[in-house]
Amino acid sequence: MAERGASLDLVFAALADPTRRRILSLLLEDDMAVSDVAAAFDISLAAVSRHLSILAQAGLISQDRRGRLRWCQLEPDALRPASVWMQGFGQFEPVNLEAFERFLAGELSDSDAD
Repeated sequence: MAERGASLDLVFAALADPTRRRILSLLLEDDMAVSDVAAAFDISLAAVSRHLSILAQAGLISQDRRGRLRWCQLEPDALRPASVWMQGFGQFEPVNLEAFERFLAGELSDSDAD
């Protein structure tokens, strides 16, 4: 159980950064060379490599060498444990914020009348 929790921690920590989420979006389309991933950002190649390393450690992407280039690919099943964990919260009814606001307005107006 602790191993699963540590794995989820790595996934959520990796997903916490908007640059890493954008990298994952790019990789949804196709495998990409590291240099192509870096070209999509206004940050250094070293910074992109660090983001890719974090994504790989979390198991969200894999990397391999093809000739002289290092390629990245999305690992589609990597988000499954996080998705299953989040679905556990789906057992609760979603809050209707507009209805809640009307309820509060009614309660406040009733207390003002007292």
